[in-house]
Amino acid sequence: MHKVRGRPPLLAAGISSVIHAHASSVRSLGYVFSFIFPFYTTHEDFSDRLLTQAPAHTDFGKDILPPAASDHNVQAYLFQEYWEDIGTIEAFYQANLALTAQREPLFSFYDEQAPIYTRSRYLPPTKLLDAQVRESMLGEGCILKECTVTRSVIGLRSRIDTGCVIEEALVMGADYYESPSQRVEHSEQGTVPLGVGAHTTIAKAIVDKNARIGRQVRIVNRDHVQEANREDLGFVIRNGIVVVIKNATIPDGMVI
Repeated sequence: MHKVRGRPPLLAAGISSVIHAHASSVRSLGYVFSFIFPFYTTHEDFSDRLLTQAPAHTDFGKDILPPAASDHNVQAYLFQEYWEDIGTIEAFYQANLALTAQREPLFSFYDEQAPIYTRSRYLPPTKLLDAQVRESMLGEGCILKECTVTRSVIGLRSRIDTGCVIEEALVMGADYYESPSQRVEHSEQGTVPLGVGAHTTIAKAIVDKNARIGRQVRIVNRDHVQEANREDLGFVIRNGIVVVIKNATIPDGMVI
């Protein structure tokens, strides 16, 4: 919530109960309100009063805002540009994957009139070694070797080895590199290096940062499980989407 001093209390939200007085005009625009656009502007003392009146309430948009609309000057702003609620694993997955759509994704990072800035990490360019990449986005500093990536988002410093197939997946990347000598050491000791090992398949999944995926692994939700909590094995499943948790290790040959 953003607090502003010196102006009349005004709250902006995409919630039908707030704009019931203008329901017909809203419907004529084709709006169906099933979520809250969570940005509100109000006097500090006004918001404090609303919150202290009902200390047990924890959700501003659901518990505080609708009752206030009957007694106060509450107004809504109809935001008609791109916005996605990514409050669930499935929504997060779908919103990211939608960025790879061609020819016209719902949101584009390449609009000269609305540039998107990110933190500079001073990483080298991504290196493709005989890799095939289709309808995907690659972060900086990746190394993709003789693999196939289709409709996926590959995060910074990702390393994807020979023979891998990545389809409709979010690979979040890594916070650091492992040196060639460290990777040789992993090979000699039989442990799993950072990144995705050779001949591994990942489909409809999210791989969180710093994950170690072994060789000949299949992350494909083979049994079509909808919900599972297997943190002990390094993953969970939400809405049928396998999520390899941060810093997890998936051993060679494992099938999920």
